[in-house]
Amino acid sequence: MTTSSRKLDHIRICLDNPVESEGAVARSFDDLVLVHKALPEIDEADIDTSCRFLGRKLSAPLMISAMTGGHPSVKEINVNLALAASELGIAMGVGSQRAALEEESLKDTFSAVRDAAPDIPIIGNIGAVQLKRSGPGILDQLAEMIDADAIAVHLNFLQESIQPEGDRDASGVVKVLGEAANGSVPIIVKETGAGISRETAASLADVGVKMIDVSGQGGLSWAGVETYRAAEIGDRELEEMGRLFWSWGIPTPVSIVECRSIGLDVISSGGIRSGLDVAKSLSLGASLAGTALPMLKPATKDAKTVVSAMSPYLRALRICMFLTGCRRAGELKGVPLVVLGRTREWLLARGYDLNEFSAYRELTK
Repeated sequence: MTTSSRKLDHIRICLDNPVESEGAVARSFDDLVLVHKALPEIDEADIDTSCRFLGRKLSAPLMISAMTGGHPSVKEINVNLALAASELGIAMGVGSQRAALEEESLKDTFSAVRDAAPDIPIIGNIGAVQLKRSGPGILDQLAEMIDADAIAVHLNFLQESIQPEGDRDASGVVKVLGEAANGSVPIIVKETGAGISRETAASLADVGVKMIDVSGQGGLSWAGVETYRAAEIGDRELEEMGRLFWSWGIPTPVSIVECRSIGLDVISSGGIRSGLDVAKSLSLGASLAGTALPMLKPATKDAKTVVSAMSPYLRALRICMFLTGCRRAGELKGVPLVVLGRTREWLLARGYDLNEFSAYRELTK
């Protein structure tokens, strides 16, 4: 199967089937409670949600995360997402550009994004395995293809483990990420739904990586997506493996804490389903939050529908800021936050002192 055909499979499955994490592990953001400030002492009209990201101003610390590209049928999806992101003044990431490297005619399924959104941060995308094979020089080609402000190098070894045609050679990836991090194109190391641990974050920081998109467990499960694909081709063993590892990974809030404890700049993604989740992410120390799956179906219609789906995120973020007394989005890093349930158990088991967690601080073991 070609990379292009596989991308179309992924879109079809995500549109037609339940593909999110399941059970008690699914909504870790519900374990986080921002402490209400009954006397916010600010005028709601003075609230400013704007921030800077990759040298550009955003209306809010939000992005439409990487979804697709690489098949003629999905070009319109990317254009609708880009038009909506541009209208809202938020960032956007594209899906893996691998297919466009393999087939020249597919480049415009990605480059159309910059044409539709000339002024927002656009983040390109390539898999870590493809980067290792091609070498860091490929990043310049990827950035030029879409006039990208940065390239996300995605880690998807859980997906590759379940994918029928998966590539499971993860050797040498840290070395090439270090080479890439010291190149001319800014990179963001991005997981794809399983989160990044403190130990992995430390190894990335050691080689020069500065920004991580945690993409933690709690949103779309790529193991789940590949479960459907395995079932369709009759590979019962891989289907069984996909169901077993469907909800594998580090919950997004835990991953934010772990990566911030190393001092890295963090993007929160994986289960971001409202502006409340965005506010909680910022309180934990993330600088930005991204969402993908909830925008996919709207993007199959038109840009206006995407705007309608994303606008409540901005409204809820603003309300959270008002109810916690924050005039600027960055001030959310200082608001009190209560950690409950399974997320609390995770953090305690990983050695964090939650008695120190009355507001954003560098958490220490």
